[in-house]
Parts: sequence; structure tokens; C-alpha cells
Amino acid sequence: MKIRLLSLALCAALSTGAAHAQSTNATTMGTVHVHQTRGQLTAHEVLTSVDVLGAEQIEDQNVGQSWELLGQMPGIQLTETRQGAESGKVSFRAFNGEGYLNAIKTLIDGIPSNVNSGNQRFIDMLFPLEIDYIEVVRGTNDPRYGLHNIGGNINFGTRQGGDYTDMRLGYGSFDTRQVQMAIGREIGDFAQNGFLGYQASEGYRDHDSSEKYTLGGKWFYGDLDDGMRIGLTARVYRQQADEPGFMTAEELAADRRGSALRNRNDSDVRDMSQFGVHVDLALADALVFGTRLYHNRYKDDRKVTFSDLPTGNAPRQRRFWDEQQTGMLATLTWTAHDRLTLEGGANHEQQRNAYVRERFAYSEPTDFNAPPARVQNDDFHTFDNTGAYVQAIVQATDALKIVPAYRVDRFSGATQLPGGVRARLQDYGTIGQPKLSVVYALGTDTNLYANWGRTFQVLTGSTPPAYLTPGQMAMRPSTNTGVEAGIRFAPFDGAQARLALWQQDAENEISNMPATGTTVVLGETRRRGVDAQFDWQLGDDWTLWASHAWQEAKITRDDRAAALSIQGNEVAATPRHISNLGVDYRWSDALQFGLQGRAQGDYYLEERNITGKYGNFAVVDLSAKYTINPKMHVDVQLKNATGREYVYAWHDSFFQDTPQPMFSPSTGRALFVGFTMKL
Repeated sequence: MKIRLLSLALCAALSTGAAHAQSTNATTMGTVHVHQTRGQLTAHEVLTSVDVLGAEQIEDQNVGQSWELLGQMPGIQLTETRQGAESGKVSFRAFNGEGYLNAIKTLIDGIPSNVNSGNQRFIDMLFPLEIDYIEVVRGTNDPRYGLHNIGGNINFGTRQGGDYTDMRLGYGSFDTRQVQMAIGREIGDFAQNGFLGYQASEGYRDHDSSEKYTLGGKWFYGDLDDGMRIGLTARVYRQQADEPGFMTAEELAADRRGSALRNRNDSDVRDMSQFGVHVDLALADALVFGTRLYHNRYKDDRKVTFSDLPTGNAPRQRRFWDEQQTGMLATLTWTAHDRLTLEGGANHEQQRNAYVRERFAYSEPTDFNAPPARVQNDDFHTFDNTGAYVQAIVQATDALKIVPAYRVDRFSGATQLPGGVRARLQDYGTIGQPKLSVVYALGTDTNLYANWGRTFQVLTGSTPPAYLTPGQMAMRPSTNTGVEAGIRFAPFDGAQARLALWQQDAENEISNMPATGTTVVLGETRRRGVDAQFDWQLGDDWTLWASHAWQEAKITRDDRAAALSIQGNEVAATPRHISNLGVDYRWSDALQFGLQGRAQGDYYLEERNITGKYGNFAVVDLSAKYTINPKMHVDVQLKNATGREYVYAWHDSFFQDTPQPMFSPSTGRALFVGFTMKL
């Protein structure tokens, strides 16, 4: 396993101006394959805070879900809920992964892949052997996306083209079994890729078993250099999993691998699918049109018991989601001059979403076969988004690049609630988002950069205040204005570094969890931080890399009465620091060793900041890889080598009189063995 933190080589192939200015500030870990050098502008050309994780850092990883892969990348916060199919998510730039404000746009092969709430559940459809790269764009200056693109976006690119048959078998702790097979074939202008993945595990805790399957395919014909390229992508997924449940402090201390009797019937069955049509047309030598048509389906049946509270029925719930998204993205890119490129884009997405939430009477364990005590939600709602943007790359001089952009979004929709209640979506009007990026090259190895931009938050879910039911007040969207300045440089031979300072201010942030009907207006918030990255290649055999993100998220203005005000408090579940450290050593051509450490600070569980701080950890993973021959290798990975016992913590609001933290323990030390064959 060899890591090199580099400016992306592919930028040279894609650049439209001076090479040293066009490389901007993108960095990569591992190898990224380039399949297309014309068409829509890429993040590497345009934006100023981009990181890419390449295939060689992904394909051999043993993870429960693919969102865990991003733990290798700088500044990424992992929220490890570890509750069956509801396993966790990723976030960055001081936005948390609790689900109350899902601020990270997620895409698979450029297709939007968030559910209505913004959660990232479609990521679970991917297995490591299928992924070619993961691209992370931080900040507010990317005009390509609107909805959920509050703090940035993540794109998972899967393997495209090639001639290969790769298979990976894995076995490890907790009786974890995994089979992956990836196939690629190219004949002339026709390329097809297929993938089959299976994973099963008994889990770290009692009542923690899981089984999942995924099947994917890609079929592409043509070459954009010949005028046209068309393709079809398809992917289906199913997971069945038990949920061990959240633990009180007393239960955690007594047996962190146990599962309370109340959770014995908790489980989740999740089905997802995604289909896309890709069309790229070269209308002229300097004019390229691209479009993506897609349909996403998300179905989930989750039975969950949050606590052992004997009164009321809130802690025992069965939730059904059935969400469908049908959409289109289109871009038109014109290389007007070797120093000027213009691009315009548009998107439209229609969502048709059903949500049912049943609550059950107290029993140990919860009896989900009994009639529900009440049906809290039986909702159907539409949520439609139309957006457009324009941007330009202006190579003002060989050293100076300026990228102005502007985006607009509009929303519409309606909801149908029990009791015949019907209401339309909040009227947010036209949401304008100006953006500007500037890069100045001091030399071939040093870039100064700055960006400024505006993004937005709108409410999701099926109930008020997202929809204007009788008596509901109109609400404006919350705009987020961000600014960043940084430098990327080579401090000495073989080393590269990046240092960035950033800040993001929200006008009227809302903490919103549609699944529970919880909405809290936080008011004005300010997020700010410092990102530092460094890597050093020592000869041919040693590679060192490190990153540290210091961050804070605070409520800067709250207009509620003094007794209720949370002004000056920290936003919940936002650690002050996130760090990564790694070393790779090549003992010989056949044998390699790796060490990776990551750490995260603690955080408050709720906006009142009265329950104390939880969630800090520091873990170390070890790995070794032995190449038997060019077509076979075996690897061993020891996760959490020191056996660090840390937890994910959240605030249990079901205990109204005595609120308390609830915990989901991390998996302990775990050993995995993998065998990869290239047939």
C-alpha cells in the first residue's frame, strides 16, 4: 500500500491554460485513471480545495460500509452509529453527521445520491473493489450542485472500461465473510463493466448480524473524440440486518458487546436501486454537451427501540420509507479561447416520497407484530428542485486564474398528511448563490488561492415547517456564506503541503430531523477552522503523510428569550479536531507494510451544552500485503490494533425529565485476511 499526496497529474490533460496555474490545489492519494479528457469541467480544474482517494487506497480495504473508506482522507468526521443498516455517515467542515443538518451532497458517477433528508444511504450500495476513486470538494464555491451542497460534496467514481476480471475473498473477526467480483471488457467503442458483491457478519455485539448483496453494471458506447458517447448504469442493493440498540452508561459499563432485551426484535430491511443514462455530444471542436438522466429508489423497513422508558410509546417505532427520485443534469461547455472557458448547467429533480411511522406500547422486547399504539405519520409528499448555473475559467495571466460563477435554485412540492391535511411546500423563491475562486501561482510548486461563495439550506421531510400547513409561518431559506484562503507548496524535495483557513456563516440555520419530526431553529451560526495537510516521499520505500483539521461551530445569534437562548453555545456533535497520520514501507517488491492512525476530539450532544462532552478517540490500524505473483496477492489488516474502546454518543430526548446520553460502542480490535486474484 503506497500513498503519495500529489497534485493531480490528470489536471495537465484537462487544463485549458498554463499548466502550473491549472493544477490548482487538488491532491490525491493513490492512482486515479483518466478515461475522458473532454467535456464538463472537472473539480480539479475549477475548484481550490479538492482531495481524491484513488483505487489503490480503496480496493483492498476491509470495511463494513463504504463510507468508512473516507476515514483515510483529511478532515473527514465519521459518525459511527453502528445500528444495523443505519451504520453511519461522513461529514466535514464542522458539519456533523447526526442527521439534523445533512450538509454534504453525495453522488455516484456524477448522479445525485442523497435521500430526501440529505442522508447518504446510497453509498452503501458500493463495495471497495468497484470504486475507482472518491473525490471530496470542500467549501461553498462549487456551483454544479445546489440541494444538500451546503458544506461541499463527495463523488464516488466506479470503474469504467478496461479489460479485467478481479475477484476478492475476505474473512475476519466476528465471522465476517465477503466476496467481490469485478469484470470489465472493451471491444472497439463498446465497454461494459459488471460487479457482484456479498458481505455477511455476525457483528461485534449480540443481535448484530448483517447480510447484504449488491449487483451493478455499466454499458458505454462511443468516444467523445468521435462526436458521441452514450451509456447506461444500473445498480441494485439489499441489506437485512439486526440492530443491537443504543446503551445507557450503566449498560455500556456492564457489557459493551451486549444487547438489551428491549432490542431483541429490532431490525432493518433496506432495498435501494439506481439507474442512469449518460449522453455526451461534441457539438463542435470547442463545444461539448453532456446530460445525465437518473432514477433512484430507496425503500426501508426499520424496527427500532431507542430506550427502556416504560411510559409513552415514543421510544418504540417502526419506520417505513419509500422514496423515488427522477432527475436530469445537463451541461454545455465552450472553450472560447485558450484562456477562457465558459460552462452552463441545469438540473431538475422530482421526488415522490412516502413515510410511515408507527409507535408501539411498552414491552420487553418490543412486540412489532402487535397493532401499533398509534400511527404518527402516514405521509406522502412531493419535493421538486430546478437549478441552473454559469461559470467561467479566466486565465488572466500565466500565473493568475479567476473563476466566477452564479447559481440559482427553486423548489416546489406538496404534502398529504393524516386527517386530510394537505399543504404546499414553503415558498423559498429563487435562491441566488454567487461564487468566486482565485488561484495565483508563485511558481511551479507553490499556489496561493482564495474562494468565496454562498450555499443554502431548505427544510426536508413531509411535515411542517417544511410545508405550509394551516397556521404555519413562512420561512426563508438559510443561506451559508463561506470564505477560504490557503497555500499549497513544496517545503522541500519529495514533500508537499497545504494550509487553509476557512469560515462559513449561516443566516438562519435549522436543525431538522424529519424521521422524528424534530425541528430546532439554531439562528445564526459560524463555522471556522484550519486545515493542514503534509506528505513526504523518502526515497522509493518510505511514505509519510499527516493531516490535522481544527474546527469549531458556534451559535452566534439566537433571538429567543434569554431563558431559552443558546447563543454562544457549540453546535452539537462537532469535534474540535480531526487528525490523520500514516506511514507506508516497502520492504521488498513483494512485501509492504502500513500504519494508519486517526483521531477525533469530543463534542457536546445537544445545543444547550449541558450533558458533557463525548466521542473522542484515537485508533491505529496496521496492514501487510504480500504479492504472490502479478495476478495474486494476500493482505492482512489489524483494525484498532490497540483495542481502543470508544463510543458514538447521542442525546436521548425521550427522557424528558432526566435526559441522558446513549451510546453505541465501536468495534474492538479486529483482524481481517483478504485474497485478491486478477484472472
